[in-house]
Amino acid sequence: MLPEQPKHSVSVAAAIIDDDGRFLAVRRSDNGHWEPPGGVLELDESIEQGLIREVAEETGFIIRPIKLTGVYKNMNRGIVALVFRCSIVGQTHVATSEVDEVTWLTADELTNMCEAYRVRLLDAVNERSPRVRAHDGVRLVAETPITNGR
Repeated sequence: MLPEQPKHSVSVAAAIIDDDGRFLAVRRSDNGHWEPPGGVLELDESIEQGLIREVAEETGFIIRPIKLTGVYKNMNRGIVALVFRCSIVGQTHVATSEVDEVTWLTADELTNMCEAYRVRLLDAVNERSPRVRAHDGVRLVAETPITNGR
């Protein structure tokens, strides 16, 4: 019998920035934490489909992914998150109970988020993106730079 293989899950999140430089954020109803909108991919959907679905469910916005801005791994839970800069292209009905509040936050107001989520939004406006980072669910852990084979 083979030993059980480690399990990972893949989540997606949207970094949406308005014309005033504010970031779209949601407050989760299960734990009260502020985060970028997103969630876990379903097995039968593409990355883009899952991103669009999760953002629509949580915010009521229909989005268009623009570019990948970061890859983040929760080392304690085995969750790999793909974060995309996105634009809003429409609106739909919000019918989820996963989110208590949807709002726009300035960069200074992102201190309401734990570092592991705040950095995802700040990385999205950094020209050096995409970034690859690891965290423990709250704080970043030491990174090993990717050297592109050098």
